[in-house]
Amino acid sequence: MLLLLVLSVMTVTLHGCLPVVAAGVGTGVIIAQDRRNNDVIVEDQNLESSVANELSRDFTGVMHVNVTSYNYNILLTGEVPEENIKAEIGKVAASFQNVRSVYNELVVSENSSLVSRSNDSLITSNVKLRFLNNDHFRPEHIKVVTENASVFLLGLVSQAEADAAAEIASTTKGVHRVVKLFEYRN
Repeated sequence: MLLLLVLSVMTVTLHGCLPVVAAGVGTGVIIAQDRRNNDVIVEDQNLESSVANELSRDFTGVMHVNVTSYNYNILLTGEVPEENIKAEIGKVAASFQNVRSVYNELVVSENSSLVSRSNDSLITSNVKLRFLNNDHFRPEHIKVVTENASVFLLGLVSQAEADAAAEIASTTKGVHRVVKLFEYRN
């Protein structure tokens, strides 16, 4: 109740700043609920940007590569023009300090279209929305990445949580494939 009062007052006084404040509050709650400790969360963010920056310097040309890090595990998604480039990108990602494993899910093909990427964003949003209405796991324990209608699930979860999340993702409209990249807790 106090939070609502504070946000209401801020709305009147800050006008356009409310989305920033609300996002900051939401981010704090998500971080507090994350099963990774704060150092790991920060390092994952650093890994994502460092690997992406290195790839953009080393691999110029027509390609689309996304880098996601969760608990020092790197997921590479997107499209590259040749198999040897895919392999080399995987090696570059693995060369960073603290990287435990690399899931190289890059596809050798032309870049996906804006329509395809928009559809992937919609699928991710729908999966996350459906996660909110379950009694088997907390949505903030699972990271969702979608590429070309394939949903990749990452997180520190129990087997039951993983199975429930995969079931929800696989029955979401537009999903063609679900890939579980979880680390399992006892």
